[in-house]
Amino acid sequence: MKAVDVGTAGQNVETGTRKAQDSAIPHHDVQTTATEAVAAPISPDADLQSAALEPCSAESPIPNPQSQLHLYYGGTFDPIHLGHLAIACAARDELGALVHLVPAADPPHRPAPGATAVQRARMLELALADTPGLVLDTRELSRASQGGAPSYTVDTLRELRAELGPATPIAWLLGADAFVGLSSWHRWEALFELAHFVVAERPGVPLDLAEAPQLAQAVQGRWATSAGELGTTPAGRLWRLHQPLRGESASAVRSRIATGGDWQALVPPSVAAFIVRESLYGSAQPSS
Repeated sequence: MKAVDVGTAGQNVETGTRKAQDSAIPHHDVQTTATEAVAAPISPDADLQSAALEPCSAESPIPNPQSQLHLYYGGTFDPIHLGHLAIACAARDELGALVHLVPAADPPHRPAPGATAVQRARMLELALADTPGLVLDTRELSRASQGGAPSYTVDTLRELRAELGPATPIAWLLGADAFVGLSSWHRWEALFELAHFVVAERPGVPLDLAEAPQLAQAVQGRWATSAGELGTTPAGRLWRLHQPLRGESASAVRSRIATGGDWQALVPPSVAAFIVRESLYGSAQPSS
C-alpha cells in the first residue's frame, strides 16, 4: 500500500516512501505496496534451522467452512518466500479461515520493486497452487491498472467492507514490524473501524510498542482473549499468532540471490525456477 502503510513487513507507501514490506509479515499502507521490513541478514545457521521447518503442509486442515471470518494478508511479496507462507498457514490454521494474499501494486513515486506486479502475482500463483486454504486476490493490482490515485490499505478495506457488508468479520494479517508502524499509515485510525488485525512475530522481530506510544494507546482494550472473538464481531479487535514462524525476509532473499548466496531453499521450488527463468533479482540462468 503506500506511504507507510506498511504491511506484508513493510512498505512505506502511506507516507510516500514505501519500504517494501517483505518481512514475513507483511504489509503495507504505503500506497498499496506492502511494507518490507528492513531485516538483518539471515545467518547461515538461522537459514538451516529455518529451512528445516515445513512452512505449510498440504496435509493441514482446510479452513472451517462455517467460519465467518474473512482474512487478508497484504504485501509486496517480492518475492513470496517460505516465511510468508508460514505466516499465512499459521493464520489459516489458528483462525480456521481462508487466507487471501493481496499483492500490492507498484508504487507510482519510485521504480517498481525487483519484480513487476505481473511477475509477483505469477510467483504467488505458483506458491499457492498446492497449498489448501490460501488464495490470491489481485484487487490492488487491478485497481492500479485502471489508473487513478494511489491506493492505500484503508481503500482496500473500505472496498471489502462495501462488498461483504457491515456485519461481516474482516481481518488484516501483517507482521509485528509493520504493525508497529501503523500510526504512519494513511487514515490509520479508521482501520480499526473496518477490520480486525492479526499480528505475526517473526523470530527476532517481537511486537514492541515502546517506540509507538500513539499506537499503544489506540490498541488498549482491543486485544482479543480468544481467536474466536474475531469471528463474532466485524472489526476492531487484535490477535497475535501463537504458532512458530520463520525468520526469512524478502529483502534477505533478494540479497542472497544478488550476491550468489544459497537462496533456493528459502522459496518454493516453483518460485525458485521462475526467478531463475526470468533472471530476477540478479539471478543467472544455469549454463547449458
